[in-house]
Amino acid sequence: MTMGSKFKPLYYLIFAIITVIVLIPLVLVLFASLKPASELAASSPISLPSSLYWGNLKTAFVKGDILTGFQNTLILIVVSVVLNMILGTMTAYILNRFDFRLKKVIFALFTVAMVVPFYTTEVARFQIIKALGLYNTLYAPTLIYAGTDLLQIFIYLQFMEKISVQLDESAMMDGASYFRIFRSIIFPLMVPATATLAIIKTVEIMNDMYIPFLYMPAKKLHTLSTALMSFVGERASYWNELSAAILIIMLPTILIYLFAQRYVFAGLMDGAVKG
Repeated sequence: MTMGSKFKPLYYLIFAIITVIVLIPLVLVLFASLKPASELAASSPISLPSSLYWGNLKTAFVKGDILTGFQNTLILIVVSVVLNMILGTMTAYILNRFDFRLKKVIFALFTVAMVVPFYTTEVARFQIIKALGLYNTLYAPTLIYAGTDLLQIFIYLQFMEKISVQLDESAMMDGASYFRIFRSIIFPLMVPATATLAIIKTVEIMNDMYIPFLYMPAKKLHTLSTALMSFVGERASYWNELSAAILIIMLPTILIYLFAQRYVFAGLMDGAVKG
C-alpha cells in the first residue's frame, strides 16, 4: 500500500467535512425561505418545512424590487467589465513590450496597492468620488470596478510572454501603429485570458455589497446585493423573506459558476503554467 492510498480515506473525510461546512448555511437558507414566518419562529432552523411555502419568494421579488436591482447590476457589470478588460490588456501590453524608466516603480505600486488594507484609503477615495460629482450615481462604482489590479496584470503578462515580438515587428514594418498592433494582434490573442478574468470580475461585482451601498445609497440605484437591505430593519428582520431574497440573488452566480467554471480554471491554470 503506497503512502498516497494509505491516507486517501483521510482526504475523503476532510473533503466531506469541508463540503458539509460549506453547504449547511445554504441548506438553512433554503429551509427558511420555504417556511412562513410563524413556522420559522416556532421550529428549529435545521428542521424541514412542513409544507413548501412559495409566498416568501414572491414577497421577496416584489418588496426587494429585484428587477431594478438586476437592471442596475447588469449595467454595472457590462460597462465595468468592458472598461476593466481594455484597461488591463493595455496596461499589460505596455509593461511587457516597452522599457521605460519607471517600469519597476509601476509594478511596485500595483503590489503595494494590493497589500495595503482597502479601508485605510477609503476616506481618500470617497472624497475623490464626491469631488468628481459621482456620488450617488452609477458612475461611482463603475469607475472603481473599471480599475485593474495585480492579479489581472500578472495573468495577462503570462499570456503575453507567449506572443512573439516578431508579430509586432512585422506589423510595424507594414506601417501599423502601436494602437493598431494592440487592437488587431495583441487583444485578439489574449481573448482566453480576457474571458477568464471577465467571469471572475462579473461574479465579484455581482456579489459586492460594500461599494454599491456606500457610493450609491439611493433606493432607485440599489443592486441585487444591496436589495437585501430592504429586509433588515433597525428593530426587526424578516428572516424568511431575507432568505428567499438571498436564494433569488444566488441563482445568477450559481448559473455562471456551473456554466463557466471549466473556463475559469482552464484560464487560470494556462496563465500559471505559461512563462
